[in-house]
Amino acid sequence: MKAQDSGRTSADEFDSRVFADVCEQADKAAQAQRDLALATSETRRELLHALADALNEGADSIIAANEQDEQEAFAAGMSSGLLDRLHYDRERIANSAQALKQVAQQPDPLGQVVSGHRMGNGMRLNQIRVPLGVVAMIYEARPNVTVDVAGLGLKSGNAVLLRGGHAAERTNQATVALLQSSLEQQGFSPDLISSVDQYGRAGARALMEARGHIDLLVPRGGKGLISSVVEHSKVPTIETGAGNVHIYVDSSADMRKAVSIVLNAKTQRVGVCNAAEKLLIHRDIAAQFVPMVAQALTAAQVELRLDTISYDLIAGLQKQQESALPLELVRKAQPEDWDEEYLALTMGLKIVDSIDQAIDHINNHSTGHTEAILAQDYNAIERFSSRVDSAVVMVNASTRFTDGEMFGMGAELGISTQKLHARGPMGLNELTTTKWIGYGTGQVRQ
Repeated sequence: MKAQDSGRTSADEFDSRVFADVCEQADKAAQAQRDLALATSETRRELLHALADALNEGADSIIAANEQDEQEAFAAGMSSGLLDRLHYDRERIANSAQALKQVAQQPDPLGQVVSGHRMGNGMRLNQIRVPLGVVAMIYEARPNVTVDVAGLGLKSGNAVLLRGGHAAERTNQATVALLQSSLEQQGFSPDLISSVDQYGRAGARALMEARGHIDLLVPRGGKGLISSVVEHSKVPTIETGAGNVHIYVDSSADMRKAVSIVLNAKTQRVGVCNAAEKLLIHRDIAAQFVPMVAQALTAAQVELRLDTISYDLIAGLQKQQESALPLELVRKAQPEDWDEEYLALTMGLKIVDSIDQAIDHINNHSTGHTEAILAQDYNAIERFSSRVDSAVVMVNASTRFTDGEMFGMGAELGISTQKLHARGPMGLNELTTTKWIGYGTGQVRQ
């Protein structure tokens, strides 16, 4: 039985005492944020470099805490994909520190003029970017998210309030303590980065109830966590993506390259939301491509969940001894497979009659995260790219590139799968809102 991370929360876990404490914590964060918003771009840049150095210097304490979290999670039966997310060794900590430095070097969004014009009466109007204020996040066993959110928040002038889940509680506690200490050393309030992990699920519920104290709440994790927060939160939310990610292999695809891309998208790292979960193959190349890709995937220990056509095709080849796939890794797909995010060495495979059938299947079953088309036909590429309704479409490339760092943002808050305010990887601009400033010389409205 797989352990469930207690970052998941439910609507009935309300504790008035915890709510009051979390609101007080959020109000302290808001006060600290007002001071941060006055800091210059150079000051905030230097602050992130200082946090990065502190992270590298204090890595031992984080690693020790993470090892305890991993041991407990493994004993509780956590899946391999989630254990991979939970793992936070020296290399990953160094990567987080480097991400902070990359975020530090990004253009400062604050004060950026989004639009502006002069009115007929001579008044000048400017729409500029300003911080959101206090940004809260509820997430599961992802210790790197603690650092990413902190860095993006501070660079964009926001305070952050975190609920990282029970599975990574020690790791997050050690990380937040280290970052808070560095903030104080740099002359900033430690309230700019704080956690409500000590309150358990009641803390997560309090974040959802704290309208007027928190400006934005972002859930990042599995489908259950995201749905719970979106359905029950009174605080404005941005829905980030569970990733039921598809790859469509068109009849015009370069099959050799397609095998390599599919293998990378599925196996390079399985416990992440941009890993491919479903493979759709055009019928015209199925007889040739299915054995090729099935051999490659099963050699990498990927279990295949096959639709009837592809299952019969594989079974026929097995009988003819033209394909020797391990039987324990081949099984028929069930209806629920097409909607499942596996986060494991498992992949659904379906044969489609046309690109339109592939597009319809994706739009019906996708979580709106990332889809890919592998094709050489320009018309097929354009049709797929324009009709698939997801945040990101990759053309002849792995879905694993859907990532804030890969997109040049340094880090990401998450991958938004909604359509308002932000969509796709969320970086610094997505942590700002705008306000209008009117510059007059005594004008009055007639």
